[in-house]
Amino acid sequence: MQDACCLGLPEGFRGGSGGEFLGRLGSFGLGVLNRPGFALRAYFWYHSLRRVGEYAVSTDEKAITLGRPSYVWRFGQQRRLDLIREHVELEGARILDVGCGVGMYVRHLGIYSDQVYGVDVDPEKVEEASKTLPNIEVAAAESLPFDDGFFDVVLLHEVLEHVDDDLRSVAEAWRVLAPGGRIVVFVPNRLYAFETHGVYWRGRYREGNVPLVNYLPDALRRRMCPHVRAYTIRGIRRLFDGLPGRMMVHTCMYPGYDKIAARSRWLAVTLRAATYVLECTPLRFLGLSHFLVFQKVQSESG
Repeated sequence: MQDACCLGLPEGFRGGSGGEFLGRLGSFGLGVLNRPGFALRAYFWYHSLRRVGEYAVSTDEKAITLGRPSYVWRFGQQRRLDLIREHVELEGARILDVGCGVGMYVRHLGIYSDQVYGVDVDPEKVEEASKTLPNIEVAAAESLPFDDGFFDVVLLHEVLEHVDDDLRSVAEAWRVLAPGGRIVVFVPNRLYAFETHGVYWRGRYREGNVPLVNYLPDALRRRMCPHVRAYTIRGIRRLFDGLPGRMMVHTCMYPGYDKIAARSRWLAVTLRAATYVLECTPLRFLGLSHFLVFQKVQSESG
């Protein structure tokens, strides 16, 4: 089983001691920085993204509130699926994707099991996903239309930040989970330096990655981001308080940098190499998203 700390790193960076790794990372970084035009390209790349973040205004209220679904399977999604597979047995499992959108994870989870289900609160997304996928239904995370103990795995991928009641949503995931089954959660990290869901400023929604918003006091952050939550370590773990079971995994991971890769592959590779090593250190908790795996007790007495 591949070490989670190595997921997404170039082959030359894997293996060896920590000192050897950092040496290879340093050599790689110096090589990139010495490339002709590095500073100029980085400057124009940064300011082009900055303009998008500052001036793009969206009028799609549903996308703001519910989030935008993924239509293309890229490196970042595959890396997350690989991380799930490290900690959860998917082969032959009965799996539910809550907040499945247009079904990207349902489709790829179907590689490992023919019993994959998806629910989403948006009828339009469900209709689109159902054109090519079975077992897709309209349902809210707070009220799942399944019997108790029906699933072996329940995935909540970047959905709890959007629901009306995150505590109830986790309780519902636990209810439909079979004894010994596992809930898998990805949610935004409050300690990440950027708010990736945009903000409201002077009465208008501003789309893009906005720096330092997550570090504001709760009341001010809620005023700027009423449409989305971000979780501290204690905040996300609080949702599982009182549920019979145990937390198997809790870590954080950095982005896939897929949008950057579309513009500059070498810059994305550099950022991946520089930040993915941090996932093996306490600095992992500055990453983009929390990743948790919670296992339900094997029996009522367990």
